[in-house]
Amino acid sequence: MPLLLKGALIEYASDFLGPLPNVLLFQYNPDQLVRTLEIPSRPTGAGARETNQVGDVPTEKITFTAKFDASDRLADDSPVARAFGVGPELAALELMVRPSGEGSLLGMAIDAIGDAIAGRRGSDASQPIPRERYPRLLFVWGPTRVLPVFIHQMKITEVLYDRLLNPIQAEVAMGLTVIAPEHCSADHVAHGAYTYSQSAKEALATVNLANTVANAAEMITF
Repeated sequence: MPLLLKGALIEYASDFLGPLPNVLLFQYNPDQLVRTLEIPSRPTGAGARETNQVGDVPTEKITFTAKFDASDRLADDSPVARAFGVGPELAALELMVRPSGEGSLLGMAIDAIGDAIAGRRGSDASQPIPRERYPRLLFVWGPTRVLPVFIHQMKITEVLYDRLLNPIQAEVAMGLTVIAPEHCSADHVAHGAYTYSQSAKEALATVNLANTVANAAEMITF
């Protein structure tokens, strides 16, 4: 069976190493992503020096619809699916757009899991992910795109319910905004992820240059 990479949203702490990251793997990869580059206006008037002078860095926005379905897990008699349907996935997503103080239920749960793991490894206990600010997120989509983002919109459509009114199917339309380097310079994880993805994009552009040269050679030969 060929390897299938899954997209993911990862919430992390400032150092990425202490607390246990909150990871949401997409159950099914979205069929499509819509990427919009909002290009700022070029400087005009007295502030403009050259015709090709740039303004601010373009803002990249990504929209897609993620689907969640507990049917297979219900068929396998999963206790979590029987108790909550796809509720845990939806709750994890919602908390990625909400700031909250230390001591939140999710923070304590992550801390407890981290303590258990640390106890088995004989290392210091992990600390809960601080939530005084909006969560730090990485959007992972294949080996060449690991982007620091924040969720600027989310629309949850619950489709079917079980007898306890837990959603067992849901579609989540999400809009992500990629965080520009100047807005994540203090976040080494985000800055590193952005730099890596830009380097991968430049490498792909170089591959396209090689294709252009090859196509030109074929035209000359013809």
